Amino acid sequence: MKILVTGGAGFIGSHTTLALLEAGHDVVVVDSLANSDVESLRRVSDLSKKTLTFRELDLLDVESLAEVFTETIFDAVVHFAGLKAVGESVTSPLLYYRNNVVGTLNLLDAMIEAGVKTFVFSSSATVYGDSDALPLTEGTPLGATNAYGRTKEQLEGILTDLVASDPAMSVAILRYFNPVGAHESGRIGEDPRGTPNNLLPFVAQVAVGRHEKVSIYGDDYDTPDGTGVRDYIHVMDLAEGHLAALDFLMSQKGVFRWNLGTGNGSSVLEVIRAFERAVGRNLPYAVAARRPGDSAMSFADSSAAKRDLGWSATRDLDQMCADHWRWQNTNPEGYTTSK
Repeated sequence: MKILVTGGAGFIGSHTTLALLEAGHDVVVVDSLANSDVESLRRVSDLSKKTLTFRELDLLDVESLAEVFTETIFDAVVHFAGLKAVGESVTSPLLYYRNNVVGTLNLLDAMIEAGVKTFVFSSSATVYGDSDALPLTEGTPLGATNAYGRTKEQLEGILTDLVASDPAMSVAILRYFNPVGAHESGRIGEDPRGTPNNLLPFVAQVAVGRHEKVSIYGDDYDTPDGTGVRDYIHVMDLAEGHLAALDFLMSQKGVFRWNLGTGNGSSVLEVIRAFERAVGRNLPYAVAARRPGDSAMSFADSSAAKRDLGWSATRDLDQMCADHWRWQNTNPEGYTTSK
């Protein structure tokens, strides 16, 4: 199939683009490069030994976006493009609504104009907010607590309304939890701009000397070791989940929602210990005060994805950390000044 991947130069997008190419699909990537590097796509081509088409554009550029759909007849769109830093979304909410919601509306308009009916949407477990009804299922009430999460929640509603208006549409909404790790080659991985917002890339940067120590925000939660528990999923498991959803949509009409996670939670201390095993030495850390809004535990019930898609996560925390470390150790400054 011919697949348009938006945000395909980013962390999850690049790994999914690689999986799509290896599965034999033709891929066109559009990305603004606001939070990504085109070097990731060069390496994706090298790894897959396949060519892809890349267009640098912002989804807010309606004219350029329309040109992409006139140049190629697509079978489906896999949509990753958007801003995703929770803290930034709180301080700059309009930036997030404009980029994430308006950008997606522009994309959907262009799709509809071109007659493309199949859409895989990158949502997030942030739509569940601070729910303590664990494990989180697709039926757990939504209640995002920040602008980033609300953009995802709003877009899920928009997609539901769109499918109700056009029964020929096939839409997968994938709510995933905490993507980590890297391709086993170490050639592509997560390269966040500025200070990482998430635990594991920060731990990796401590390991290569870019930060002094890991901060553990709270060690007095009601969890086995007192530190927060999250559901971490290997990015290649996640990429394979997108392919499984795309295959499902080829024979199904409607809107479908799936959690993509391991179904198991790992604490902050467990993640640090696993990364220390990958690195082969202890890493410095210090306990700090809790951050407002952080919940004690969050993990997925992904049984619906296993039932409907035949998909489940297969890579454990040790492999996530080993693969993440291979990437970070080989590329200590990310793509820009990699070895």
